[in-house]
Amino acid sequence: MPRPVPLGEAIATHVHDGDLVALEGFTHLIPFAAAHELARQGRRHLKLVRMTPDLVYDQLIGLGIVDELVFSYGGNPGVGSLHRLRDAVEHHWPHRLAVHEHSHAGLANAYVAGAARLPFAVLRGYRGTDLEDQRDIVDRVTCPFTGEELAAVRAVNPDVTVIHAQLADRDGNVMFWGITGVQREAVLAAERAIVTVEEVVDVFPERTGAVVLPSWVLSAVCVVPGGAWPSYAAGYSVRDNSFYQQWDEIARDRAKFLAWAEENDLV
Repeated sequence: MPRPVPLGEAIATHVHDGDLVALEGFTHLIPFAAAHELARQGRRHLKLVRMTPDLVYDQLIGLGIVDELVFSYGGNPGVGSLHRLRDAVEHHWPHRLAVHEHSHAGLANAYVAGAARLPFAVLRGYRGTDLEDQRDIVDRVTCPFTGEELAAVRAVNPDVTVIHAQLADRDGNVMFWGITGVQREAVLAAERAIVTVEEVVDVFPERTGAVVLPSWVLSAVCVVPGGAWPSYAAGYSVRDNSFYQQWDEIARDRAKFLAWAEENDLV
């Protein structure tokens, strides 16, 4: 069973250059601290997957550690564009970034297929969009029972999934609640999984709608209070909306971004 280990040790042990890495969390429980540790340890040539690449991936892309991005929406929630992502796509700074875009439903189902260890997921969607041109990740299949043509989406199986959660117990199980997104599916689809948590408790509380991940699906648990900042952990912290607004100005300018990265020991 995973006993708590330092975050630096977990990243060093389980995340390697060139890995396909998912850092999931929707609106809250976004694993910013773990993402920053990836940068501090100098990881390179990562392929990142995330349903909503917000600030956390904007930062990693700007730091030059990402070669490919699999995603279903990219933006600074409530503010605007991700300027480091746009700079990489439009001007190849700090280097060329390959992008593979899904719909939300498509990428969510790709995680579900990965968790079930199936080669692909089937859904109604993508029809009439240029997303179907990406034949390496999206194609068409015919239902053998009805003859209906459906979209087939290649499964996503990360080498490593990283999430943030509220609690771990003494046996290495993890509990999280609130907006749970696809964290469970992303963990189950991965070969290895790292979870940062707010605290360790003896017994989990009763929480309607909570998700519990058993210790045997986890590679490492790390106690990192505030590890989701500037996003939040329901019941522990609130979203730092001012930082999301400040990020727009920081990320627009390469020099300002690099100064921010240096101030935060990310380069």
